[in-house]
Amino acid sequence: MCIRDSCNTGGGHNAAAQAIAEAIREHGDCAEVLDYLSLAGNGVSKLVGDGYVKVVKKAPAMFGVAYKLGMVVSRLMKKSPVYYANARMARYLEEYLQENPVDAIVMPHLYPAETITYMRRNGFALPLTVAVMTDYTCIPFWEETDCDYYITPHKKLHPEIIKRGIPAYKLKAFGIPVSRQCREDISREQARDMLGMEQEKKYFLLAAGSMGTKAIVHILELLLAMRSKKENLVVICGSNQKLKKKLQQKYKNRKEVTLVGYTKKMPLYLKACDVIFTKPGGLTSTEAAVSGIPIVHIRPIPGCETENRRFFRMLGMSVSGKTAIGQVAVSYTHLRAHETDSYLVCRLLLEKKKAVFCLKKKKKKQIMWDNEAARKSGQ
Repeated sequence: MCIRDSCNTGGGHNAAAQAIAEAIREHGDCAEVLDYLSLAGNGVSKLVGDGYVKVVKKAPAMFGVAYKLGMVVSRLMKKSPVYYANARMARYLEEYLQENPVDAIVMPHLYPAETITYMRRNGFALPLTVAVMTDYTCIPFWEETDCDYYITPHKKLHPEIIKRGIPAYKLKAFGIPVSRQCREDISREQARDMLGMEQEKKYFLLAAGSMGTKAIVHILELLLAMRSKKENLVVICGSNQKLKKKLQQKYKNRKEVTLVGYTKKMPLYLKACDVIFTKPGGLTSTEAAVSGIPIVHIRPIPGCETENRRFFRMLGMSVSGKTAIGQVAVSYTHLRAHETDSYLVCRLLLEKKKAVFCLKKKKKKQIMWDNEAARKSGQ
């Protein structure tokens, strides 16, 4: 049996947990997905999860500052406040494991890895422990954990991880786990039929993340301003019902806009659409890369998402711009994707196309440029 520890701090960790459980069950073994913090009571899980979501939504800059502070603390202290906070979960996890013996604990989140580390240092009996990194960087405090193995997103990250203090022999570059649906051989035409989408149209997919980032709204306005009659938009609002309701009211008469809330059909939308705009979360970016859809990364939440975008751009797996206008501009080029032995590579092929935006933001502005001008300006 394998238990999967996750936390309600973003949909990526939970999606990774479900993907691993899915793979284990396909091999005939048992797997359970556990909200680790709920062992101390559902109130604790909700408090931590809601607190994280509120900070990310309302004050992303504050989250960025906290991330940088975490990197400083990580270098100066052997045991961080995060370690001591999660050490308090040890008695709850020990009780659970006594009642539900398992052969392995797989953790796509830092928090349970901190608890496991405390338990190991204090003589608790533990099965095999495996941590799963779900961002394309070594986030603060991974180096103070002590798991048997660490599944990493890519071997190019290993020098950074080893430098932070995790032994090389513990690192396994198996990649971020994604659902089997992302890997299924489904054609664009088949995916569109399953979703009821028009075959002859081009579709822009705007993914706001599991929490529904508002940054996607500006992208939507820009795309609507320059779209042709053969181009439609699909907006995934995630669990942000407020955002979905606002967009429904604003675009209720726009047939070219399809609004979707939280959905389990994301792999199908990735197969069906021509290009995706998404914040650079580790899980969504990986799902998109595996699906083979060209990726345009929008403004990241400062911290690990900044590093995710940097990594993808370094390998030519996504494009981006310094502004929303720049991000839309690069989407109007063609992205050609192909697989190599080591990773998916996306080549940017510029096409001669002029775009005119007529936007209203405080004052009415008209912005005109072509792709060559955008390239020269560094976007």
